[in-house]
Amino acid sequence: MLMRAPRECGSWFWDLDDVVEPGLESALRTAGRMSAVLQKHALLEPSALEWNWFQVGKGGLGIHSRLDLINRPLADPALPDDLRACRPAGHPQGEMGAILVLGSGAWFDASGTRHNEYGLVELMVSPDEIGPSAELSVHHDVWGPCDFRGEPHPAVHAANAPRLASALRELAQVIGAEPEPGEPTYYGQAEGLGLRAPDLVDGRGPDLTDAVPG
Repeated sequence: MLMRAPRECGSWFWDLDDVVEPGLESALRTAGRMSAVLQKHALLEPSALEWNWFQVGKGGLGIHSRLDLINRPLADPALPDDLRACRPAGHPQGEMGAILVLGSGAWFDASGTRHNEYGLVELMVSPDEIGPSAELSVHHDVWGPCDFRGEPHPAVHAANAPRLASALRELAQVIGAEPEPGEPTYYGQAEGLGLRAPDLVDGRGPDLTDAVPG
Protein backbone atom coordinates (compact mmCIF):
# COMPACT_ATOMS: atom_id res chain seq x y z
CA MET A 1 0.00 0.00 0.00
CA LEU A 2 1.33 3.41 -0.98
CA MET A 3 1.14 5.83 1.93
CA ARG A 4 1.26 9.61 1.73
CA ALA A 5 2.61 11.68 4.59
CA PRO A 6 0.70 14.82 5.63
CA ARG A 7 3.97 16.76 5.37
CA GLU A 8 6.69 16.45 2.74
CA CYS A 9 9.43 13.88 3.27
CA GLY A 10 11.71 15.84 0.97
CA SER A 11 11.70 19.17 -0.84
CA TRP A 12 14.01 21.20 -3.06
CA PHE A 13 13.91 24.99 -3.40
CA TRP A 14 15.15 27.26 -6.18
CA ASP A 15 15.75 30.97 -5.54
CA LEU A 16 15.12 32.44 -8.99
CA ASP A 17 15.74 36.08 -8.13
CA ASP A 18 18.71 36.37 -10.50
CA VAL A 19 17.51 33.69 -12.92
CA VAL A 20 14.05 34.67 -14.21
CA GLU A 21 11.88 37.76 -14.29
CA PRO A 22 9.26 38.18 -11.56
CA GLY A 23 5.54 38.12 -12.29
CA LEU A 24 2.80 35.70 -13.26
CA GLU A 25 3.77 35.19 -16.90
CA SER A 26 7.33 34.34 -15.92
CA ALA A 27 6.15 32.00 -13.14
CA LEU A 28 3.97 30.07 -15.57
CA ARG A 29 6.82 29.83 -18.06
CA THR A 30 9.01 28.43 -15.29
CA ALA A 31 6.27 25.98 -14.32
CA GLY A 32 5.96 24.91 -17.95
CA ARG A 33 9.68 24.26 -18.34
CA MET A 34 9.88 22.36 -15.07
CA SER A 35 6.72 20.38 -15.80
CA ALA A 36 8.11 19.31 -19.16
CA VAL A 37 11.08 17.74 -17.36
CA LEU A 38 8.83 16.05 -14.81
CA GLN A 39 6.56 14.75 -17.56
CA LYS A 40 9.57 13.32 -19.35
CA HIS A 41 10.34 11.27 -16.24
CA ALA A 42 6.65 10.35 -15.75
CA LEU A 43 6.57 12.16 -12.40
CA LEU A 44 3.94 14.84 -13.05
CA GLU A 45 1.26 15.24 -15.69
CA PRO A 46 -0.22 18.67 -14.90
CA SER A 47 -4.00 18.71 -14.59
CA ALA A 48 -4.80 21.68 -12.35
CA LEU A 49 -3.43 24.84 -10.73
CA GLU A 50 -4.26 25.96 -7.20
CA TRP A 51 -3.35 29.15 -5.33
CA ASN A 52 -4.53 31.43 -2.56
CA TRP A 53 -5.14 35.16 -2.47
CA PHE A 54 -3.62 37.81 -0.23
CA GLN A 55 -3.65 41.58 0.03
CA VAL A 56 -0.62 43.73 0.72
CA GLY A 57 -0.87 45.11 4.22
CA LYS A 58 -3.67 42.73 5.08
CA GLY A 59 -2.20 39.26 4.59
CA GLY A 60 -3.99 36.12 3.48
CA LEU A 61 -7.66 36.47 2.58
CA GLY A 62 -8.57 32.85 3.33
CA ILE A 63 -9.69 32.41 -0.28
CA HIS A 64 -8.32 29.73 -2.62
CA SER A 65 -8.79 29.27 -6.36
CA ARG A 66 -8.40 26.26 -8.61
CA LEU A 67 -8.22 26.13 -12.39
CA ASP A 68 -8.45 22.77 -14.16
CA LEU A 69 -6.15 22.71 -17.15
CA ILE A 70 -8.17 20.16 -19.18
CA ASN A 71 -5.18 19.39 -21.43
CA ARG A 72 -4.23 23.08 -21.71
CA PRO A 73 -0.47 23.59 -21.77
CA LEU A 74 1.09 25.87 -19.19
CA ALA A 75 2.47 27.83 -22.14
CA ASP A 76 -1.06 28.80 -23.26
CA PRO A 77 -0.81 32.60 -23.73
CA ALA A 78 -4.37 33.02 -22.42
CA LEU A 79 -3.62 31.27 -19.12
CA PRO A 80 -2.28 34.28 -17.13
CA ASP A 81 -5.41 36.33 -17.80
CA ASP A 82 -7.62 33.35 -16.94
CA LEU A 83 -5.87 33.06 -13.57
CA ARG A 84 -6.23 36.78 -12.90
CA ALA A 85 -9.93 36.54 -13.78
CA CYS A 86 -10.37 34.30 -10.74
CA ARG A 87 -9.65 37.26 -8.41
CA PRO A 88 -12.40 37.46 -5.76
CA ALA A 89 -14.89 40.17 -6.69
CA GLY A 90 -14.92 41.49 -3.14
CA HIS A 91 -11.15 41.96 -3.09
CA PRO A 92 -10.12 43.95 -6.19
CA GLN A 93 -6.64 44.48 -4.72
CA GLY A 94 -6.10 40.78 -4.11
CA GLU A 95 -2.79 39.31 -5.23
CA MET A 96 -2.00 35.73 -6.15
CA GLY A 97 0.12 33.62 -3.82
CA ALA A 98 2.32 30.70 -4.82
CA ILE A 99 0.86 28.50 -7.56
CA LEU A 100 0.70 24.75 -6.97
CA VAL A 101 0.88 22.55 -10.09
CA LEU A 102 -1.11 19.38 -9.45
CA GLY A 103 -1.37 16.15 -11.39
CA SER A 104 -0.53 12.45 -11.45
CA GLY A 105 2.77 10.63 -11.72
CA ALA A 106 3.98 7.04 -12.01
CA TRP A 107 5.71 4.92 -9.37
CA PHE A 108 6.84 1.30 -9.47
CA ASP A 109 6.32 -1.36 -6.82
CA ALA A 110 8.77 -4.11 -5.82
CA SER A 111 7.66 -6.33 -8.72
CA GLY A 112 8.19 -3.56 -11.27
CA THR A 113 4.48 -2.91 -11.79
CA ARG A 114 3.69 0.68 -12.69
CA HIS A 115 1.03 2.63 -10.78
CA ASN A 116 -0.34 6.14 -11.26
CA GLU A 117 -0.73 8.32 -8.18
CA TYR A 118 -2.25 11.78 -7.92
CA GLY A 119 0.11 14.18 -6.19
CA LEU A 120 3.15 11.93 -6.50
CA VAL A 121 5.26 15.08 -6.71
CA GLU A 122 4.13 18.65 -6.21
CA LEU A 123 5.54 21.65 -8.02
CA MET A 124 5.08 25.17 -6.70
CA VAL A 125 6.10 28.41 -8.39
CA SER A 126 5.88 31.93 -7.00
CA PRO A 127 4.68 34.87 -9.10
CA ASP A 128 5.97 37.25 -6.42
CA GLU A 129 7.17 40.53 -7.89
CA ILE A 130 9.93 40.69 -5.26
CA GLY A 131 11.42 37.19 -5.14
CA PRO A 132 10.46 34.57 -7.73
CA SER A 133 11.07 30.99 -6.63
CA ALA A 134 10.15 27.37 -7.28
CA GLU A 135 9.86 24.31 -5.07
CA LEU A 136 9.48 20.58 -5.69
CA SER A 137 8.24 18.35 -2.89
CA VAL A 138 7.48 14.65 -2.37
CA HIS A 139 5.25 13.04 0.26
CA HIS A 140 5.49 9.28 -0.35
CA ASP A 141 7.90 6.67 0.96
CA VAL A 142 8.90 5.22 -2.42
CA TRP A 143 11.81 7.70 -2.65
CA GLY A 144 13.56 6.55 0.52
CA PRO A 145 15.39 3.30 1.37
CA CYS A 146 12.69 2.38 3.95
CA ASP A 147 8.92 2.63 3.92
CA PHE A 148 7.09 4.66 6.56
CA ARG A 149 6.89 1.57 8.78
CA GLY A 150 10.67 1.37 8.83
CA GLU A 151 10.87 -1.70 6.61
CA PRO A 152 13.72 -1.54 4.06
CA HIS A 153 12.39 -1.80 0.49
CA PRO A 154 15.47 -1.80 -1.75
CA ALA A 155 13.58 -2.86 -4.90
CA VAL A 156 11.06 -0.03 -4.56
CA HIS A 157 13.81 2.47 -3.80
CA ALA A 158 15.86 1.33 -6.80
CA ALA A 159 12.87 1.61 -9.13
CA ASN A 160 11.90 5.14 -8.10
CA ALA A 161 14.65 7.17 -6.40
CA PRO A 162 16.96 7.26 -9.48
CA ARG A 163 14.10 8.69 -11.55
CA LEU A 164 13.64 11.52 -9.07
CA ALA A 165 17.38 12.16 -8.96
CA SER A 166 17.56 12.30 -12.76
CA ALA A 167 14.66 14.75 -12.89
CA LEU A 168 16.25 17.00 -10.26
CA ARG A 169 19.55 16.93 -12.12
CA GLU A 170 17.82 17.91 -15.37
CA LEU A 171 15.75 20.60 -13.64
CA ALA A 172 18.94 22.23 -12.40
CA GLN A 173 20.25 22.28 -15.97
CA VAL A 174 17.01 23.65 -17.42
CA ILE A 175 16.64 26.36 -14.77
CA GLY A 176 20.33 27.19 -14.63
CA ALA A 177 20.49 26.97 -10.85
CA GLU A 178 21.08 24.23 -8.30
CA PRO A 179 18.27 23.49 -5.83
CA GLU A 180 18.65 23.94 -2.09
CA PRO A 181 17.34 21.15 0.17
CA GLY A 182 14.21 22.17 2.03
CA GLU A 183 13.69 22.08 5.76
CA PRO A 184 13.49 18.64 7.39
CA THR A 185 10.13 17.35 8.62
CA TYR A 186 9.13 14.43 10.81
CA TYR A 187 8.94 12.29 7.65
CA GLY A 188 12.34 12.96 6.13
CA GLN A 189 14.76 15.42 4.64
CA ALA A 190 16.19 16.09 1.21
CA GLU A 191 19.89 15.49 0.78
CA GLY A 192 21.56 16.10 -2.56
CA LEU A 193 19.29 14.66 -5.25
CA GLY A 194 17.46 12.26 -2.94
CA LEU A 195 16.36 11.70 0.63
CA ARG A 196 18.68 11.36 3.58
CA ALA A 197 18.98 7.71 4.61
CA PRO A 198 17.51 7.08 8.08
CA ASP A 199 19.48 5.61 10.95
CA LEU A 200 18.82 1.86 11.11
CA VAL A 201 18.30 -0.04 14.36
CA ASP A 202 18.37 -3.81 14.00
CA GLY A 203 18.09 -3.33 10.25
CA ARG A 204 14.98 -1.15 10.43
CA GLY A 205 14.34 2.54 10.04
CA PRO A 206 12.02 4.59 12.25
CA ASP A 207 8.31 3.74 12.29
CA LEU A 208 6.50 6.90 11.21
CA THR A 209 3.03 5.41 10.82
CA ASP A 210 1.79 6.80 14.13
CA ALA A 211 1.32 10.11 12.30
CA VAL A 212 0.59 8.86 8.75
CA PRO A 213 -3.12 8.57 7.81
CA GLY A 214 -3.98 5.08 6.58
